[in-house]
Amino acid sequence: MSDNILTLKNISKAYPGVQALDDVSVSFRKGEVHALLGENGAGKSTLIKTIAGAIQADSGTIIIKDKEYHGFTPLQARNLGIEVIYQEFNLVDSLSAAENIFLGIKRSRFVNQKDMRTAAKALFQQFNVDIDPSALIRNLPSSMQQIVEILKAVSRDAEILIMDEPSAPLTLAEVETLFGIIKKAKERGVTIIYISHRLDEIFRIADRVTVMRDGCFIDTLQADKTSRNELIALMVGRTLSEVFPERTPHEEQVVLKLNQVTGNGDRDISFDLYKGEILGLAGLVGAGRSELAKVIYGAEKLDSGKISVNGQEVNIKNPFDAMKYGIGLIPENRKEEGCFIEQEIGWNIVINSIKAISNGIIVDRRREKQIAEEFEKRLQIKTPSLRQRVKNLSGGNQQKVVIAKALAAGNQILIFDEPTRGIDVGAKQEIYQLMCQLVEEGHSIIMISSDMEELLGMADRIVVLSEGRLTGEIQRNEFSQHRVLELASMSNGA
Repeated sequence: MSDNILTLKNISKAYPGVQALDDVSVSFRKGEVHALLGENGAGKSTLIKTIAGAIQADSGTIIIKDKEYHGFTPLQARNLGIEVIYQEFNLVDSLSAAENIFLGIKRSRFVNQKDMRTAAKALFQQFNVDIDPSALIRNLPSSMQQIVEILKAVSRDAEILIMDEPSAPLTLAEVETLFGIIKKAKERGVTIIYISHRLDEIFRIADRVTVMRDGCFIDTLQADKTSRNELIALMVGRTLSEVFPERTPHEEQVVLKLNQVTGNGDRDISFDLYKGEILGLAGLVGAGRSELAKVIYGAEKLDSGKISVNGQEVNIKNPFDAMKYGIGLIPENRKEEGCFIEQEIGWNIVINSIKAISNGIIVDRRREKQIAEEFEKRLQIKTPSLRQRVKNLSGGNQQKVVIAKALAAGNQILIFDEPTRGIDVGAKQEIYQLMCQLVEEGHSIIMISSDMEELLGMADRIVVLSEGRLTGEIQRNEFSQHRVLELASMSNGA
C-alpha cells in the first residue's frame, strides 16, 4: 500500500463552452498539508467538488486507500472520510455552536443539551478555541463562525479535510488558531488539502504544493524547495513579480478632511487625505474601519464632527450626496453591496451615472454603451460581452466592475475596502497597477486592508484604528508590521 491516501487519475470535466478540468492527475499523502494553488478559473473548485462528490467527473478515476471509484455522492464521500469546508458557511444560524458541531451526527451518546455543550466545550478546549458552546451562530462574528465550521469538520474524524480559503475572514490571532488546529489534525494523520491566495500561509503550513492553470495540472513541488516567484510564474504562465508598483510623490493638497468624526461606532476620528495619495486605513477586525468608510460615504449616519471636501465643509446624508462631492466606495462585500450580480456588466457600470446620460425620462443608450465599453477596455474586464451577468465573472473581474461603476460616476475620492480579498495573484497585480494609475491621474484613495504586506506595499501613509478610535498615524519611512500591530492592538484605556 502506497503513502497516498487519495489519488486522482486523468480527471476531466467539461461544461458548455468550458473545459473545467483537463486530464488532471495528482496524489495526496496521508498526514500531509497539501496546498492547491491557481488563479480564479484554474479548476481548483471543480477539483475539490469532484473529490467531495458534489459533481461527477466526465472521465477519470479516484483512488482512495487503493480502492478505485469513478464517482460518488457527497454522502459516500463523507463515509469515506472526506470533509470539505467551503467558502460559504454551511451552518444553521438559529442553532448554537454546539448543535452545529454535532448536527447530522448520531446523538445517542448525548442524553441532553448539557451533554452536547460539554462535548463541544471539550473540543474547543482541545484546540484552544474560546467560544461559548451555547452561543447562537447568528450572534457570533464571521471569524468565529469559520472556526466552528472548521471544528465541525475536524470533529467528524475526517481522514481527508479540504479547506477552501479558510483564513479569509480571520484576524491575525485567529489565523494562528487555525494553524494550531491544522497542526493537531496533521499529527492525528489527517490529510489536509489547503486552498489559499495568501502565499505566505502556504510557506508556513504546507508540505507540498500543487499548481493548476486553465483546468490543467501544472506541477507539484515541495514547499520548502520552491519560492513565491516560482509559484506565481507557474500560476499565471509567465514571470510576474509581486513587488508593488512605484509611483511619484503625491501633492500636498488636502482633498478630504475629517475633524472629530463620530458615528457608526467610531469616535472622534480626525485625519487628512491628500490629492494623489493612497492612505492606508489599518486595524484589526472590529476596529471600525469599514464602519468609518460607510460614514464618509453616507451609508451610515454622521453623529457629530465635520467632513470637508476640497476645503469646503459638506453635509453627506446618503451615498447620493457623497457621489455629488466626488466620493465613491468600493465595499468589502462586492457581491452584496458593490454591484448587482444578477444584472448585466454594462448596466452595473453606468448605474451610478445614469442621471448624466438621461434627460430624467429617456436614457441616451448610445452614450450608455460608450461609457460601458470605455471602462471595460480601460480596466481590462475579461468578458465575452457587456451583456454577461456579473455573477458569471471571476472575483477579480467582479471587483473591476465595482471600480468601473465608481469611476464612471466621476468620483475623485475612492475608498477601497479590502480591494484584493478573494482574488488571485494575477488579478491582484492588475488592481495594484490600476490604483497607482488612478493616483497618478489625480485621484485620491483610502485603502482598507487586512493584508499587511499589501498595506505596507501600497500606502503612502497609514492611519490606524482600534476599538473605534484613531490610535496613530505612520509615515512611510516609519512603516513596519510591528508598529502597525502595536497601534492596532491599543485599547481605549491605553
